[in-house]
Amino acid sequence: ALAAAESIVLSWPTEMWPKFVERNPRLAVSAMETIGQRLEEAHVRIREMSTQEVEKRVAHTVLRLAQKAGRSEASGIRIDFPISRQDIAEMTGTTIHTVSRIFSAWESRGLIEGGRQKLLVRDMIELASLANSLPERR
Repeated sequence: ALAAAESIVLSWPTEMWPKFVERNPRLAVSAMETIGQRLEEAHVRIREMSTQEVEKRVAHTVLRLAQKAGRSEASGIRIDFPISRQDIAEMTGTTIHTVSRIFSAWESRGLIEGGRQKLLVRDMIELASLANSLPERR
C-alpha cells in the first residue's frame, strides 16, 4: 500500500484481536461497519466496471474522490492529495490515454482543472449530471 498523505500506521499481532474486542466491544462494531462499507464500495465498483461506459466510470470516481477527500476553494473542490491520471486509470479499469482524453474534454468544458498530480473539480453539479446521464451498457 502507498499512502497519499503523511500517515501513521498501527499494527498488532492477530492473536491480540480477541482481547482488544473483549475489552472494547465498540472496536468490533466499528470494524464490522468499516468492513461493510468497504464491501459495499467494492460491489459498486464491480457494477460500474461491468456495466458503465468509461467516461461515466471516470466521472463517478472523480466525484467520489472529491466528496471523500475534497477541500472547498473559491473556484471549486480540490482533491486534497496527489493523484495522477494513471491513478484514475487504474481505479476505473482503463488506460492513461483514455483518462487524458476525457480530462482534456472536461477541462475545455470547464468541469475540471488538472495539473501535475492535482485535480480541481470546478463544476460538481455538471460532472454529477454527466456521470448519471450517460447510458449504461447492457
